[in-house]
Amino acid sequence: MSAYARLVKPVFDVVFSLLLLPVFCMSCGVLLVLNPIFNRGPLFFIQVRMGRNCTAFKAIKFRTMAPAGRVTRSANDPLEHDRITPLGRILRKSRIDELPQILNVLCGDMSLIGPRPDFFHHARKYVRCVPGYRRRHAVRPGISGLAQTDQGYVDSIEGTHLKVKLDLHYIDNLNPQLDAYVFWRTLVTVFWRKGC
Repeated sequence: MSAYARLVKPVFDVVFSLLLLPVFCMSCGVLLVLNPIFNRGPLFFIQVRMGRNCTAFKAIKFRTMAPAGRVTRSANDPLEHDRITPLGRILRKSRIDELPQILNVLCGDMSLIGPRPDFFHHARKYVRCVPGYRRRHAVRPGISGLAQTDQGYVDSIEGTHLKVKLDLHYIDNLNPQLDAYVFWRTLVTVFWRKGC
């Protein structure tokens, strides 16, 4: 890996995540007030996802869907839009639901920019049937990534094939310019509310 990927990028991840901590705390305060009215249930959603070297870690998000006992959606099923709450829809569109993952970055499980981590149970299937899927885990997963900004939300194995191609392009060409491009595209998504 390049010196940028090994030395500069991890430092930037930590510094920027620390700068975002006040925003995260303020968001928690606002949602604690709004959740009982528009999004009944826990503030956070924690899910086991596949991280670097295909290891499992617990990703944390602001909850956007009605609570369910367990995940019943298969790797090739569409998103359960009927479970998204009114407040959750706003959080997803603005990508604010991803903000708690700065805690994952500070713990070393994630990066600000990199391939988006998948639900671990689904990822195990993708490893077996999607070429290149294992190699996309050569780097830390990201809060935002090239596939997320240029392709959008994926809810099928067919879409995962394209996602993997974009993720591998990111890994093979990892440099400050590419990270800056993804960062800018992420800002556009947030401000224009183009999330899923």
